[in-house]
Amino acid sequence: MVALAPPPTPRRLFIEFARMGLSGFGGVLPFVRRAVVERNRWLGDRDFVELLSLGQVLPGPNVINLALMLGLRFAGLRGALAAFAGLVMVPMVGVLALMLLYEHYRDVAAVQRMLTGMTAVSAGLVLSTGFKLAQSQPRTVRGLMIGGAAFVAIGLLRWPLVPVMAVLVPMGLVLEWRSEQLARRAQAAAIEASSTPPVPPVSPVPGEPRQ
Repeated sequence: MVALAPPPTPRRLFIEFARMGLSGFGGVLPFVRRAVVERNRWLGDRDFVELLSLGQVLPGPNVINLALMLGLRFAGLRGALAAFAGLVMVPMVGVLALMLLYEHYRDVAAVQRMLTGMTAVSAGLVLSTGFKLAQSQPRTVRGLMIGGAAFVAIGLLRWPLVPVMAVLVPMGLVLEWRSEQLARRAQAAAIEASSTPPVPPVSPVPGEPRQ
């Protein structure tokens, strides 16, 4: 297991999330994971996925939710504000400038080809991040069932996200709780069985024939 680095300061959070926002063409999530888990080692993959899952079910953009939760975890309220400001306010200037240029040159064929290439790269980044996140999770039957159901419902059947999450999230919580309860009972039974002293054999009374 790789040792984690010390938590970042609000200033470091602002700089890192500003860098993520400026470099995250087509989606910031892959850059957030790479910066938090791989480059700076502030979190492990498992903790990152847990925060990301929580950000998915909360209202608002999941990346902004994730930035706020990461900042709050590392440096309190100041860290949350610093991460949010770095992620949103700094790239906003660049986005406005790029939109002005796009309005003037969007019909140019070279610009259209560039946007098509960026779309393919963005899709590849998202798929790569999803694969890495899936690798960090324990491979259990219940996890595969919930993940497969979410993929089929949202990815293939195109069902709305909110109703699907409203069903699958409580189902996943119940399955995990049930599995944890069964594991605790099995562990308690094993401890009780190992702590019970063996019954000593009964010594025969002198003069009595052996059975």
